[in-house]
Amino acid sequence: MARRTEPDRFSTATRLRLLGEQTAARVYRSQSRRQARRSRLTGRAAFLALVVCSLVVALAYPMRQYVSQRAEIAEEKRRMAEARERVEELRDEKARLNDDMYIRRLAREHLHYVLPGETGYTVIDPETAEERIEDDGAADRPWYSNVWNGVDNADRK
Repeated sequence: MARRTEPDRFSTATRLRLLGEQTAARVYRSQSRRQARRSRLTGRAAFLALVVCSLVVALAYPMRQYVSQRAEIAEEKRRMAEARERVEELRDEKARLNDDMYIRRLAREHLHYVLPGETGYTVIDPETAEERIEDDGAADRPWYSNVWNGVDNADRK
């Protein structure tokens, strides 16, 4: 019998060994591909996260400025509307002040003017006058001091 130095291709042990090597090679290739994919996806995900964070940081300040400027614009529009209303009120007052009858009425009410031939008089409520004298302490002072206090009080109002 002659000895074979070559392994038998058809022996079970040889087939199992070859099958194991092939399977191990496939598993190793599959794992290396998965790891390569994972590392690529992880790198891509990290880059994407970096880009998104950069965009958020880059847009945060301009967005804050935009929102605050919109609020300022709304406030200025409100103030402008108030100013327009005030201008209209002043125009109406100016038109009324051009009317002689309105001026006469104001003079009669505020300055107690009377027309020639009329008798003007002022009625003072005695209870109110006494309360005012007690509050001011006007009874203890000379009359000219009370006059000046009246002028000062009128100036404050």
